[in-house]
Amino acid sequence: MDVYLGAKRVRLDPRASIGKGGEADVFDLGDGRALKVWKTPDHPDYAGQDAEQRAAERRIERHQDKLRAFPPALPDQVISPVELATDKARKRVVGYAMRLVRGAEPLLRYGEPSMRHGGLQAAAVSGVLARLHRTVAAIHDRGVVIGDFNDLNVLVLGGEAFVIDADSFQFGPFLCQVFTERFVDPLLCDPSLPRPVLARPYSSDSDWYAFSVMVMQSLLCVGPHGGVYRPRSASARVPESARPLRRITVFDREVRYPKPAIPYRVLPDDLLDALYRVFVKDERGVFPRRLLDALAWTRCPGCGVEHARAACPTCAGAAPAAVKASTVVHGEVLATRVLSTRGVILAASVGPGGLCALIHEGGRFLREDGAAVMSGAPHPAMRFAVQGSATLIGRGGELVVLSPGAAPERIQVDCLGTRPIFDANARARYWTRGGQLLRSGRPGAGALSGEAGAVPMGDVLAGQTVFWVGPRFGLGFYRAGSVSIAFVFDAERPGLKDTVKLPFPGGKLTAATCVFDAGAGAAPGAGRGRAWLFLAAEQAGRTVHRCVVVREDGAVEATADADGDGGSWLGSLSGKCAASGFLLSASDSGVVRVEVRGGALVETRQFPGTEPFVNQASRLLVGPEGLFVVDAQAITLLRIS
Repeated sequence: MDVYLGAKRVRLDPRASIGKGGEADVFDLGDGRALKVWKTPDHPDYAGQDAEQRAAERRIERHQDKLRAFPPALPDQVISPVELATDKARKRVVGYAMRLVRGAEPLLRYGEPSMRHGGLQAAAVSGVLARLHRTVAAIHDRGVVIGDFNDLNVLVLGGEAFVIDADSFQFGPFLCQVFTERFVDPLLCDPSLPRPVLARPYSSDSDWYAFSVMVMQSLLCVGPHGGVYRPRSASARVPESARPLRRITVFDREVRYPKPAIPYRVLPDDLLDALYRVFVKDERGVFPRRLLDALAWTRCPGCGVEHARAACPTCAGAAPAAVKASTVVHGEVLATRVLSTRGVILAASVGPGGLCALIHEGGRFLREDGAAVMSGAPHPAMRFAVQGSATLIGRGGELVVLSPGAAPERIQVDCLGTRPIFDANARARYWTRGGQLLRSGRPGAGALSGEAGAVPMGDVLAGQTVFWVGPRFGLGFYRAGSVSIAFVFDAERPGLKDTVKLPFPGGKLTAATCVFDAGAGAAPGAGRGRAWLFLAAEQAGRTVHRCVVVREDGAVEATADADGDGGSWLGSLSGKCAASGFLLSASDSGVVRVEVRGGALVETRQFPGTEPFVNQASRLLVGPEGLFVVDAQAITLLRIS
C-alpha cells in the first residue's frame, strides 16, 4: 500500500514498521519523523471481525475534518500531526506524519515491579509525573482535552514525558469516543453496567482523574482498583470489572493488596489522602502538583525500601527482626530458603549444574556463589540472563557475555523498541541481528561459543522480531504493518517453520512472554515439547490476556483468555513455568496447576499451602529438587507432597 505526504509517495514497507496498535500502524520515515496510518476495514488484523471493520470505517471518516482542524501551538511534549497523509487521489486523509520519539518507553512500564528491581528510582518516577503534569495543564490551557488518557499514550525518554495518539484528542466539535477501562472516569460511565463503558463526553476533570491513576500506578505498581476483592458477605460480591463503578479500591479492607505492589504507606499522608478523595470520594479538579514536587525519597538502610516519609513505614515501631528460619513446613509444603540478599535478584535459571542466579548488592553484580561479575548499577534498559557459569547482560544493541577466566564476548543484537533480543538454553545462546536469527556453538567450544562462529538459523524481520528458546525448540513472531508471522525452530538445527497459525488477540499488543516444557522434553528426541505463550493486549478499552499452547511442530494445541488482573491464573503474565505436560502458575493465593484438556486449558489442582511463599510476580523454576520460587530478594525451594 502507498500513501502520499503532499506530492511525495510513501510505500508502507514492513521493514520500516516501528509500532502496531489496535487502530493504526506506525512506520519510520527515515527523516526524524514517523508515519501513522489508520487500519482500513480490509486490514488483515480485522479479518472476520465485522464490528472492528465498521469501527475502522467510522474512525477514518471522523478524521477527515478533525485532522484538518487540529489545534496549533500545543506543547512540544505533544506529538502532534505535522503533515497529513492522503490516499492516491490526495483527498482522503489516511494518517499523518509526526515527530519520532526514538528509544522511549511507555509509562505503562514504570508501573511494573520489575522496572523498580531493575534500577528505576522512585525519584525519577515522580520527576516524570511532575513534568507530565505541566504538559497536561498546558494542553488544557489551549482548550483541548486528551480524552483517552492512559499509560500507553505517554512515552518517557530522558526523564521527559511525551503524549502521543494526538488524533484522539477532544477539541471544538470533535469528541473523543474511545476509552481505556483502567483510566476512564467512572463518573462518565453507566453505573448499571458490569464494567466501565464511556457514556458521557470527556472533560479536563476526567483527564486529571486518569492522571491520578497514573500517579498511583507509577509510584506503587498498582492502580486504584488492583488486588482482589474478597468480601466476607456473599451479597457484597461484585465482578472485579465492576469495582471502579462501586468505588471499591485498594484502600478497602476487604481488598487483598497485591503482594508484588509497593506498600502504599511509603507515600506521605497528604498524597495518600488526595488519591483516596479522588478514587473513593469522587473529588475532581486539577491534581495538586505540589504533592509531587514535595516528594523527598530516601532508601531505608535497614530494609532497603524507598519511601517519602519522615521514617520508614516498614521499620518504624517494629521490634528488631528475628532471623528467619531457613526451612518452614506449611501444610503439604516444605519450604527452604536457599538464597537471600539485601539487594535484588536480577536473573535465575536451573540447569545441569543446579540453580544459577545473578544478584546486585552493594554496588556489585554477584553470582549465586558470591563471585563478583562486575561493578556498577543495574539500569532499567538492561536485560539479564544466566547460562551455567556465564552471565549475559544486554543493553541497547549489545549483548555482553561474561564467563569466568575469559575475556568478555560482545555480540551485536537487534532491539525491539529498547529491548535487546536474545535468549539462551543450557547448550547455546540465540539472538537476532540484521534480519537473521543466530545461534552460538556450545558453551566452551572456542570460537564457536561467540559471535565469530554464529550459526544462521533463519530469516526474520529486523527490529520487529521477538523469540524465546527452550530445551528442545524455540518460538517467535514478528508483526509489522499488514504482516503477522509466527515461527518455531529446532534448538539445534538451522531452519524456521514460519507457518504457525498463532491466534493473536485483537487490539494493541503490550506484552509477551513464553515458557517451555522442562520435563520430558529436556533432551532432544525425548518426546513432544510444548511452548506456553502469554500475550497481553489493550482491546476495546480492556486489558486482555491470552495463553496459547504451541507444540514443537508448530501446531496450536489450546488457547485461553482472561481479563488482566482479573484474579484468575491468567490474570498476570508472570509467575509461570512448565513441567512435563502441565503448567504451574503462581498468584497471591498460591500455585495452581493447569493442563490441556480437549483443546482447552483447565485448572486441575490448587496448592493452597504455597500461598505464603509466592505471589503473582514470582518467577517459577522447576528443578530435580522441587519448585524454585524466585522473588526480588530471595529464592525459596518448595517441595510439595
